[in-house]
Formats: sequence, C-alpha cells, structure tokens
Amino acid sequence: MNMRLPEQNLRPDLERVANWIAPASRVLDLGCGDGALLSYLRAEKQVEGYGVEIDIDGVASCIEHGVNVVQSDLESGLSGFESNSFDYVVLSLTLQSMRRIEFIVQEMLRVGRIGIVTFPNFGYWQNRWQILRGRMPVSETIPYEWYNTPNIHLCTLHDFDRFLTAHKMRTTAQMVLHQGRRVNVLPNLMGSLALVRFEFE
Repeated sequence: MNMRLPEQNLRPDLERVANWIAPASRVLDLGCGDGALLSYLRAEKQVEGYGVEIDIDGVASCIEHGVNVVQSDLESGLSGFESNSFDYVVLSLTLQSMRRIEFIVQEMLRVGRIGIVTFPNFGYWQNRWQILRGRMPVSETIPYEWYNTPNIHLCTLHDFDRFLTAHKMRTTAQMVLHQGRRVNVLPNLMGSLALVRFEFE
C-alpha cells in the first residue's frame, strides 16, 4: 500500500521544512512520528525517504501509509546508516528531549549533507515572562509541567546558533514561527518555535 497521509496532518513547521527540501532528494526523518512529512515529500517532491521512530504506534502508521521506517531509539545513534547516504536529515520537535545533543547533531551531518531541526524557542517572551514570575514556562510549544516534561535541553534560537558555530557548523536558513505563522520582527523574542537548516562549514 502506498497511500498518502491527509494533508491537514502536516504541521505548520513541517510545511516549512518541506519547502527547504529539494525534489528527488534522499531524506532521513528522525523521530518521524506517523510519517506525515515523508508521505508528503514522496507525493509532492518524489523524495526517497526513511524514518526512524521509537513509538510502536508511529511505526505502525508509517507502515500503513507505505513510509519506510526503522524502529529505533535515537539515543543509540545512527550506526545503521552509512555516512553520506542522505541529502537531508530532519529532527523535528525532538532535539529538546535528547540527552546527547552534540552526538545526535554530529550523527545527522555524518549520514546526511544538510541537517534541519525544529525546536521550542525558550527565548519566546511568554516563556521569559513566566520565569520572571517565578514559574517554569508552559506554552503551546512547551506544553508540560516541570515534573512531567520530557524536555531536558531547552534552548533559544541564539543558543543553537552559538552551538553550531562552536561545532564548526553553519546556519544556511533560519525561521521562527508562532501559532504556525512566520515571525520576522524580533524573532528570538516573538517566536515560539525555531526552524534551522545547517551544514558543516
């Protein structure tokens, strides 16, 4: 079966990610969920894609819709994939829950030429305001209380830029969203979700 997932399932950040990906390229989607991005890219851009997902329900959904998927824990790395085997490696809304950030980002650029990540922007003004009021932030992109959150490495857009520079990588495109819309003015302050495309210098 080679069905496409309904288009309305594509989150606003994934729509922007899809715009960054060239037609007929090879894409690895880490933490691919139900395979919505890969299904969309296959139908719209003739992309050859593979997903990695730990959740069994996500894996089952991928298989149901004809998306190539491997069930694996990203914390163990990408040793199952050869170096330079993909054009793009995507990690969407997963970076902040990873224990070994440096490891997974370096693995992304080992197996692929270009990395794309999306993550909650901790620099968003409402997050800052909640901290000033003495509370850990809870928002649309950080929807957990401090005691049950899977997020262990929250950062701002500027933090991630500095991280890339320190690891001999460079940003090739950047965008910040709030409620699905692009933020152009003071993005680190006014945007709740960051998207970054990067590669080695």
